[in-house]
Amino acid sequence: MENSKVCVLGLGYIGLPTAALLATKGYKVHGVDVKPDVVETINKGLIHIVEPELDAFVKSAVQSGNLKASLKPDFADIFIITVPTPVEENNDPDISFVMEAANAIIPYVKEGNYVILESTSPIGTTEKLVKLFKEKGLDTDGLHFAYSPERVLPGQTMRELVENDRIVGGITKEAALHVALFYESFVQGNVIITNSRTAEMSKLTENACRDVNIAFANELSILCDKFGIDVWELISLANRHPRINILKPGSGVGGHCIAIDPWFIVAEGKEDARIIRTAREINNNKPLWVINKVEKAAAEFRQKNNRDPKVACMGIAFKPNIDDLRESPSLFIVNSLIKRGLDILVAEPNVKKHNNLKLTEYQEAIKQADIILFLVAHKEFKTVLVQEGKTVLDICGIRSNY
Repeated sequence: MENSKVCVLGLGYIGLPTAALLATKGYKVHGVDVKPDVVETINKGLIHIVEPELDAFVKSAVQSGNLKASLKPDFADIFIITVPTPVEENNDPDISFVMEAANAIIPYVKEGNYVILESTSPIGTTEKLVKLFKEKGLDTDGLHFAYSPERVLPGQTMRELVENDRIVGGITKEAALHVALFYESFVQGNVIITNSRTAEMSKLTENACRDVNIAFANELSILCDKFGIDVWELISLANRHPRINILKPGSGVGGHCIAIDPWFIVAEGKEDARIIRTAREINNNKPLWVINKVEKAAAEFRQKNNRDPKVACMGIAFKPNIDDLRESPSLFIVNSLIKRGLDILVAEPNVKKHNNLKLTEYQEAIKQADIILFLVAHKEFKTVLVQEGKTVLDICGIRSNY
């Protein structure tokens, strides 16, 4: 199977690591992306995203001749769709990129091929792919359709693609068995077989569970601020109970998974998805709470010093030590503060350049600022010295002793 050709559609945070890994395992990989600059970068053996070890994998894969990027699909034995699945303004799921990718490969699919969807998707999306292929006149009985969600942590993607357990949900049991053998060729974890709808729901459930737990921590932080209690000390004490593991609060929830996926369940479950909807609302409202905290601190500074303060916003990525800005609550907070007229310095050590924001070196930002807003617990921020007299708003707990 390692000599098979694989066509990976979408060369982003999951598609490119998957393509590079497969290429280093002996597969001939044809990667597809709609962005010409991404295709050009990869074909040079370089990467357009930050992920530990990915650069070495891509360089090796391209130099070996096993990985080639293109703007168009090609004939292959295995097709993997790893394109984005955002939500619309009303929080309904948008699977248009998935359907476009499926349409793009239809001219290249032949009998015996595997069509695998890895994009996080609403329940029933894999079935919609089968329906689309049938409507286009393909004999789907000779194809193996399956859903296999990625389950990796940004910053550890290359390791977890191999080590984590993998769920394979087939449209048929035969399809699941075939596709499972493919994943077993490079996954060290267990490969578990189910049906496509259960596999789709499993991914959504994992992220909804995380979202609910984070919402509890975020609500605790708001309550503790009201009660005059150090939330970090409180959580540290509560977590000493052998069956309690409260997560860390922050500025909200970001990333393409946890901030998006629970809405897929809400869209289908409607009024029965009460806890999941409430958790999403709590986490979505946390950035507004942070913004109000900053505005209050700025008003107090003006009253005391008779001038506007400079506010250093420390971090705009959605989580520590990565460059991923997708659905970042910190980025939303920064843009909102700028729109409200505050004098903002933006520090993000993992991003070299931003199209819309001027970035300031983080130590310089702290030096210049009157108010320091720690939004993301990047490792660079843990040892910085803050001059006495400056106002510090520690949203992510980076300066806590607990």
